[in-house]
Amino acid sequence: MTDTFTVVNPATARPLTEVPATTLAQTDAAIERAAAAFPAWRAVSPGDRASLLRRIAAVVDAHVDELAELEVRNAGHTWGNARWEAGNVRDCLNYYAGAPERLFGRQIPVPGGTDLTFHEPLGVVGVIVPWNFPMPIAGWGFAPALAAGNTVVLKPAELTPLTALRLAELALEAGIPEGVLTVLPGQGAVVGERFVTHPLVRKVCFTGSTAVGKQVMAGCAEQVKRVTLELGGKSANIVFADADLAAAAAAAPAAVFDNAGQDCCARSRILVERSAYDEFLALLEPAVRALRVLDPEDETSEMGPLISARQQRRVQGYVEGARVAFTGTAPEGAGFWVPPTVVTCDDPGETIWREEVFGPVVAVMPFDDEADAVALANDTDYGLSGSIYTGDVGRALRVARAVEAGNLSVNSHASVRYWTPFGGYKQSGLGRELGPDAPMAFTEEKNVFIAH
Repeated sequence: MTDTFTVVNPATARPLTEVPATTLAQTDAAIERAAAAFPAWRAVSPGDRASLLRRIAAVVDAHVDELAELEVRNAGHTWGNARWEAGNVRDCLNYYAGAPERLFGRQIPVPGGTDLTFHEPLGVVGVIVPWNFPMPIAGWGFAPALAAGNTVVLKPAELTPLTALRLAELALEAGIPEGVLTVLPGQGAVVGERFVTHPLVRKVCFTGSTAVGKQVMAGCAEQVKRVTLELGGKSANIVFADADLAAAAAAAPAAVFDNAGQDCCARSRILVERSAYDEFLALLEPAVRALRVLDPEDETSEMGPLISARQQRRVQGYVEGARVAFTGTAPEGAGFWVPPTVVTCDDPGETIWREEVFGPVVAVMPFDDEADAVALANDTDYGLSGSIYTGDVGRALRVARAVEAGNLSVNSHASVRYWTPFGGYKQSGLGRELGPDAPMAFTEEKNVFIAH
């Protein structure tokens, strides 16, 4: 009898379905099938591999609403977010369909001969996907990896496996060969750990907590295995007094409360220049209270529930004892709901200021000048994203260069575009995903010298 685990709708706390839990033996068998499929897949001509990726994208596009509905029910995402996420998978596949025919090497001038470089696929790539953005982060891993000629085994989070399983079915429907893309739902300690320890897996892409990421990195070191890590964040939203304060306050809720704050890019620290602090808070309050926090089955919902009862308790624990300035609304009753919450801080040593809450909670603190803002923004173990609101272009560039973060926006909160690189400084991660160079991270560079 196959073991299963229960998938729950976080908006209602009711079971959705049972999903088989992949065993260690099944994981090994899937990795071996992926390794067996690799030679034929890498031998597919670049043009044909590109055409197949575009076919998968077309099939995903035809099922955007179906995939979105799965995510609304499984992850508690709003319809607007879920449709964007399914579309992002399609867009990543189309974007990286351009890569197979553009994995250029170089001819390097050398004495005595000709020197050439080649980018060759690694083999089997293990992708470990988190529960906060199950669809796009899966696509960020498998699309460039497949484009570069690798085969992929992918483990979705136990809480949110449904869209990954469906994407694998759609890829087969589009014509991808058996063993080239395999989704293995199950426990991290079984499936994910085996990606790290199995010698046929030549790279692991992990998105999740910094604590687990450190374990993945340490495990991969045993085999000198490639690893890309996208980990935690405690990003700063820096608002200077010369900014359009109304625009900054109106945009701030979405920057932190999108996906109920379960976003490593969430601008969960707002730094406001002291002379504008009171005015900004006064403008922020109605924007937070106006946020529509509803069951995500409602098309007008702007924020859904947290993913689980455990996450709900964790977030509520951070709010207890904090100085709550104001909150928005949230449904009562069943479901893992926490209202959007704004707290104020004076001491950068406060736990709620320093630790990643991963929920709909934002902390606000005043700063005195540009140097103080940069020092406060950088006073963290993390460095994933951030925003700078100012009317001074010179200041925007100075601060952007001074803040230790991989993805910064000026007068906006855009962090992720599939055509630009994404990744963090410090303990927010290692390596970069997305952008034009992502397929290169799934290759070895080979140098060949030919003597004349």
